Amino acid sequence: MRTAALITGLLLCLAVLVDAFQTIILPRRPVGRLRITRFFYLATWVPWSFLVRHLPNRKVREQLYSIYGPGSLLLLLVVWAGCLLFGFALLFFALGSPFADTLAPPTHFGHLRTDLYVSGTTLFTLGLGDVVPRTLPTRAFVIVECGTGLGLVALVIGYVPVLYGAFSRREISVALLDGRAGSPPTSAELLRRHAFAGGQEALVVLLVEWERWSAEILESHISYPILCYYRSQHDNQSWLSALTAVLDTCALLISIVPGEASRQAQLTFAVARHALVDLGHVFRLEKMEARLREHEGAEAASSGSVPPDRLPPAHFKQLCESISEAGLRLCGDPDASARLLALRALYEPNAQALAAYLALSLPDWVPEPRAKDQWKLVELVRSKAAASLTDAANPAVDPALASLVEKSALSSEAAAARLHSEEH
Repeated sequence: MRTAALITGLLLCLAVLVDAFQTIILPRRPVGRLRITRFFYLATWVPWSFLVRHLPNRKVREQLYSIYGPGSLLLLLVVWAGCLLFGFALLFFALGSPFADTLAPPTHFGHLRTDLYVSGTTLFTLGLGDVVPRTLPTRAFVIVECGTGLGLVALVIGYVPVLYGAFSRREISVALLDGRAGSPPTSAELLRRHAFAGGQEALVVLLVEWERWSAEILESHISYPILCYYRSQHDNQSWLSALTAVLDTCALLISIVPGEASRQAQLTFAVARHALVDLGHVFRLEKMEARLREHEGAEAASSGSVPPDRLPPAHFKQLCESISEAGLRLCGDPDASARLLALRALYEPNAQALAAYLALSLPDWVPEPRAKDQWKLVELVRSKAAASLTDAANPAVDPALASLVEKSALSSEAAAARLHSEEH
């Protein structure tokens, strides 16, 4: 019994230390199937998502999904601490429970209870001194456990700010995409809102930012996969839908919407797709991705075994009409849809597998019509203001109004020159 306790205690302590090192310190994808963190998330996320998915209220579902990420972090730390506590207690038991404890009955269970008490007070560095070790090996294990407890607390203090810093940087770009591509974001809306003079240059700048954002996701979410469970602050936004919408836009710019942004779209597409593929490897979704690639078409969609096609032929026609109405030029050759389909096959199965596992929704290609669209309202006001200024600048329309506009411009320039010369 003591030999089995020694082996079990050593394995438990070693498993926690290796798992904590891979999860917190190692800046690479965790390897190995026999890891505490992997078993923990398999044992908690699968039943949690199954139960929440069947709730009728969408807001309640999203609220419960958002609780899981931070809650699982705290619970994982509790699991690590419990495993260390029990592992060192088994090591003390294997050494014969050499403690001076007046409250312990002379039985194996009484000795094990004392060992658990000593392990708990040592791991959390209470230092009560009511139970004293009587052998040198036991004292050595007490010192090692005390140092391990201090190290665990230090790792937790340094780990949580890093996670929330990475989460905050991720969500800033996701929130900024709301004004560029709608909420939820769509590729058609992103292209439509950049269909203005100089829009291609602005689109290049946006794609450069999302190339860097995708690289940050590749670095942070592979090192800390728990960030994938953290939901956005708004129910109609998510990091996965934003990443997929950017990939959709890049695919359109490469295949059927030629322009100055096409070259940058290739670079952004490569990094964003790399992030999706590697995150699928982290959660071991290779089999699901392969099944999604094999089952395509209406038969698989109707069977319900795989998600439906995100861009059926009818929606593809609607997408082209929406882009054309915005004033963008399209490739009119018959192979345009085939080129787009080939690019979609490179990332859509990965995105659909992640969406199914994380219980996230993927965006459409064309936004659904809304009764109240704030962007259209602001765009209408801006267009009216620009038209009125254009009419006012023409003396044939209203000389008095044109003179007023000219004086206003001169006064604005004088005020700007005065502010520029003053010390701030």
